Amino acid sequence: MIKFILLFSRHGLARLQKFYVPYTDTQRKKLTKEVTTTVLSRTGKKCNFVDYAGDKIVYKRYASLYFAFCIEPDTNELLTLESIHRLVEFLDKYFGNVCELDVIFNFEKAHFILDEFIIGGEIQETSVKVGIQAVESQDTIMEREIEEASQLFPSLSKSNARNNISSSGVHSNTFTFDNGQAQRNT
Repeated sequence: MIKFILLFSRHGLARLQKFYVPYTDTQRKKLTKEVTTTVLSRTGKKCNFVDYAGDKIVYKRYASLYFAFCIEPDTNELLTLESIHRLVEFLDKYFGNVCELDVIFNFEKAHFILDEFIIGGEIQETSVKVGIQAVESQDTIMEREIEEASQLFPSLSKSNARNNISSSGVHSNTFTFDNGQAQRNT
C-alpha cells in the first residue's frame, strides 16, 4: 500500500502531496521535509529505494521533478517504480510533455489525474487511455458548468474565464469566480 506521494522540485519545493494514511499537519510537514532532504541528498549513482522510519521511499527524478512514494516494507519496490513511471505517463498524456509549471499552475488537474490512478493508496486504473478519458470528461462537465454560471450571471464575462495555455499542452482551463461580484449583481 502507498502511504503518501510527494512531488517536489530539485530545490526541495513541494509541488503535489497526497497522503493516504492519516497524519497531523505537523507530521505531514515533518515527513515532507525529511523525505525531500533525504532524496535530494542522494547522488544519481545510488539506487532509488530508501528505508525510512520502518517504511520504504521509492523515488524517481523526471526532468526537474522528483516523484517519491512511501510504501509499506512488504510492497514490491520495482512495481512501485513502475507505478511512478505510469503516473508520469498519465501526466504526459494529459499535459503534453509535462513539466513542473504544469503541476504548479494546474494542481487541481494533477490531483484529478492522481485520483484516477490511485485511490486509497492502491492502484485503481493502469490504463492511461481510460484514466485520461475520465479526466477529460471532468473537464467537459466543468466547462458546461462555467457556461451555465456565465448565463446565470451575465456580468461575468469571458474576461473572468481565462484560458491558460500551459507551457507544454492545451489542457489548462481555469475559471475565476468572484462571489462578491455575483452577490452585487443579484
